Amino acid sequence: MSDPTEFYEEKVRVVLPVIDPGRCEGKEDCVRVCPYEVFEVRTLSQAEREALAFLSRLKVRFHGNRQAFVVRGDACHACGLCVKACPERAIKLRSSGAATQPPG
Repeated sequence: MSDPTEFYEEKVRVVLPVIDPGRCEGKEDCVRVCPYEVFEVRTLSQAEREALAFLSRLKVRFHGNRQAFVVRGDACHACGLCVKACPERAIKLRSSGAATQPPG
């Protein structure tokens, strides 16, 4: 008979929200719907604004230089509420590529 602990050696992919800074308008819908407090909306630093493409910088400026950020990605449960709530479709759930072993 095989060892029952072998069953728990299966790897689990970690899924995290990714925000497209070229689309995000900082409307805070993701913050409001996320039950795990994964997001925050804050003012972009000058370096963050300068890293954006020209049209994205104009868009950000028009929206008060604010955008959403993933601040607690490890708390994400990949429920998808943020993806559905974002009016700009700026959030996607993506596999982090990392794998972790489930507790056991």
